[in-house]
Amino acid sequence: MQSTVLFDGVRVLVVNAGSSSVKLRVVDDGDQLRASRDLGPPDDGLTEQLGDFVRGAGVLDVVGHRVVHGGSRFTSAVLVDSDVRAALDGLNELAPLHNPAALAGIDAVGRLLKGVPQVACFDTAFHASLPPSATTYAIPRDWVARWGIRRYGFHGISCSWSSGRAAELLGRPVDRLRLVICHLGAGASATGFSGGRSTDTTMGFTPLEGLVMATRCGDLGPGALLFALDHGLGLSEATKDLEHRSGLLGIAGTTGDMRQLLAAREAGDEPAGLAIAVYLHRLRAKIAGMAAATEGTDALIFTGGVGEGSEIIRAEACAGLEWLGVILDREANNAVDAADAEISAPGAAVRTLVIHAREDLQIAHECRQLLDRRQAAGRSE
Repeated sequence: MQSTVLFDGVRVLVVNAGSSSVKLRVVDDGDQLRASRDLGPPDDGLTEQLGDFVRGAGVLDVVGHRVVHGGSRFTSAVLVDSDVRAALDGLNELAPLHNPAALAGIDAVGRLLKGVPQVACFDTAFHASLPPSATTYAIPRDWVARWGIRRYGFHGISCSWSSGRAAELLGRPVDRLRLVICHLGAGASATGFSGGRSTDTTMGFTPLEGLVMATRCGDLGPGALLFALDHGLGLSEATKDLEHRSGLLGIAGTTGDMRQLLAAREAGDEPAGLAIAVYLHRLRAKIAGMAAATEGTDALIFTGGVGEGSEIIRAEACAGLEWLGVILDREANNAVDAADAEISAPGAAVRTLVIHAREDLQIAHECRQLLDRRQAAGRSE
């Protein structure tokens, strides 16, 4: 557990509850970090741990939660009430690693901070602008009618922050930019952004689709899954295999941690080298696909733990994209630290940026915008 309390005078408590950790951040109305703590898994002790943090965090005006899957109903941030809470409970099966953890956070805050408004901010909301050509699977129409199966996209809170920061760094209006945003962490996705909106993304109905991830398979031919099920693989076991035992871990057989895999590759571990090669092959292909969806690219963005932290992965991914106009400055790439930075070579047709994921600030912004709209609506009545 990591804990830092910087100073008092806060406005928004951001709760980012994942399957393995809960990140707490308090942000004031000037986007200054006031308090921070990282907890363990959102288990039965969450309310007590959260209570300890809240008691030392100062006055809280609103609590914003990251919710991975909003389904078709939630396409923007929403104030949590009993109806919203019940609707979110019905979405757990679409993101079983993430949504239940978010609900645990919402419930814990509700017990501790009665009367303080809570806002749910959705990773899927950013992709609500996707055209039907990007959201529709080529499956029987009755699958859609019966189960609502379509592509949603994820990592939207991160993408929203990255697109805004890219506009600032490049000095151009965000709706005049064509971006490919690579959020590379334990989960990974690539998103095309053009005209101020998401145009395509690699994740689909659930966060399992797309790029190779730490333990998730990414794209998998449905025939392979059907074959395995037909030959004795149970549905529960298949779910565990594809979510927790695949991806980099599945190929390497030892770990899904990119830092450890890079070290193992350096030491001559062939499975680790293969895992990284497959990861990069898929990543380059998806970047090219997103560039096609944006009809050209002004900037390529790396964000997320691997995207921000591994100069090796950035360099090796971009080494196959010179034809697209992506050329890195080696020294700039190696010098990336805690600050957002441009790492493209002078004169490169496509600018390349490293932007640190600040989902906490994006969630705080969405909370303020929602409360401002509600206050304005109240004045007009």
